[in-house]
Amino acid sequence: MRWNRVIGISAAAAAAIAAVLVASCANQGGTGAPAPLTQEQKVARGSKLVWAGGCVDCHTPGTFYGAPDTTRMLSGTELGWTGPWGTTYPRNLTPDSTGIVAWSEDQIVATIKTGHRPDGSALLPPMPWQAYSYGFSDEDLHNIAAYLKSLPPIHHVNPQRVPPGGQGTLPALVFPPPPAWDAQNLPPPPGAGSTTTP
Repeated sequence: MRWNRVIGISAAAAAAIAAVLVASCANQGGTGAPAPLTQEQKVARGSKLVWAGGCVDCHTPGTFYGAPDTTRMLSGTELGWTGPWGTTYPRNLTPDSTGIVAWSEDQIVATIKTGHRPDGSALLPPMPWQAYSYGFSDEDLHNIAAYLKSLPPIHHVNPQRVPPGGQGTLPALVFPPPPAWDAQNLPPPPGAGSTTTP
């Protein structure tokens, strides 16, 4: 008799749990797909991806000196990167006229995926767009774009690219010429006459 009572209680509990699960699936339209993110959630997710992806490292003043200036988050730096491509400077990614105010979220996503800005100019090293294109989903990239568009605009005109062989006046991290193994299949450096910045 006691076993019957235990079995009855267990069956009733299992039925209640099943009912909760069915109701939960019904609330999601039966698909099990998560609800779309709100704008605030997209921005929060984009912020995490920007920090994890190293964007803050290059594009925020002071980071390579041990103290990222978060009051000028992603406003570009004047610490250059010198290699076979010349010297490039991390650009202003804030929604300012000196940054990306005119870019739509879709244009930001396309730039990261293809390595080309809306005007067709190429992103130059050390911008690792290939890693982002491969490693981030379209949703990730849209979250990053939403975050960038949410930043306070900061007016900062980036230094122009210094062509290969040119001498810049600002400090730069210098990549030495590649050793023979690394140089075997490298493309030629961009044309010396270009003034495109990264």
